[in-house]
Amino acid sequence: MKTLSNNLRLFWQGALLSYIALFHWMRPIQYMASKILMPLAQMFFFVYLGTFATSADNSAFYIVGNALQIAAVSGIYGMTMSVGGDRDSGTLGYILGTPANRLVVFMGRAFMNILDGALGVIIAFFWGVTLMGLDLSNTSIPALALTILITTISTCGLGLLMGCLSLITVNVMFVNNFVYFLLLIFSGANIRLNEVPAWVQATSSVLPLTRGIAAARLLVQGASLTEVMPLLLGELAVGLVYALLGYLLFAVFEIEAKKRGTLEVF
Repeated sequence: MKTLSNNLRLFWQGALLSYIALFHWMRPIQYMASKILMPLAQMFFFVYLGTFATSADNSAFYIVGNALQIAAVSGIYGMTMSVGGDRDSGTLGYILGTPANRLVVFMGRAFMNILDGALGVIIAFFWGVTLMGLDLSNTSIPALALTILITTISTCGLGLLMGCLSLITVNVMFVNNFVYFLLLIFSGANIRLNEVPAWVQATSSVLPLTRGIAAARLLVQGASLTEVMPLLLGELAVGLVYALLGYLLFAVFEIEAKKRGTLEVF
């Protein structure tokens, strides 16, 4: 019981304190701008560009795709900062020196980013409904909420892997930007995957967001949770694989760093 209590305390402290400290939210206005204006700007750009370039009235395709894609903001950038930000802050040595359970530390770092990412997607859907005319009258809201949660978890799994890369390179933001914009295309957020080459479809199948976006589009069209459950389970599996790879990679980097003393060398 004592071990469980310590792990829970470590989980919550890691979730709350690391999120606040590493992101340096000194003023609430900075946070609100990133959560409100950024989703709005992205959706305006891609929704109106997409509908202008096509003759059909398919704005829902772009609204749903880009609303779900917002999860990648917290999933990729947030998780990278939550894992790799300790290196920049000079606190990485304390984490590696503690006997705390590494898995609990990882889970704590991901928890707040999952909530934050889901909030960003909800805000994006709010803009889609109120400003862009997205119709959710035929949509199961609980099923859509589950889709948002699973998709956010999946993108955070990829973010854990990206965060580990930040432990060995100072140019990880370049990689993050590349992956984020890659997901705009390969996830199917702005293009129909059945109209792209086979190699693009193959790449999409092993990336987060792809199945989550497809499931959300089906739900908006009136599908039930049972119909989209295979897509959601596949999305969750992809995210867990990336999270496992990130966890294993972190362990490898930690061992090598202790041998060579190079982890905090820039």
